[in-house]
Amino acid sequence: MVLSRIGLVLLATIFAAGCGGGSPSVSNTGPAASPATAPSPAPSPLTGFERDLQFIRNGGFSYVWVFSRKDGKPLDKDDGVFLRTNAPQVVDWVTTDEGRKVIAGTNFNLEEGNLEALRKRFVTEDYTGR
Repeated sequence: MVLSRIGLVLLATIFAAGCGGGSPSVSNTGPAASPATAPSPAPSPLTGFERDLQFIRNGGFSYVWVFSRKDGKPLDKDDGVFLRTNAPQVVDWVTTDEGRKVIAGTNFNLEEGNLEALRKRFVTEDYTGR
């Protein structure tokens, strides 16, 4: 008699576990059961300059500078040589705005280097902290 009660209890336990005693299954066919929230507007796409500037910022540089020609024309090979020669501390250069600007990322303060020479030839913009 004791043995049959143990068998019944064991059978009842197995039956209860098989009838939904486990965790509920997840279904991907219906809407999510999350609280209703207002959808956030999609961010506007970044322009080429903004995207390139973000790329340099993501590099974790201490200083970010933007250089362009004073006449507004695209930078040429000689401009690139001049920039690399007078700012050898720059780690990353990105040409942007159809070649009219170059963004520089560095951990060196260019004001302690050849920034004056660069300012004589280029429009210089300090984007550090902007």
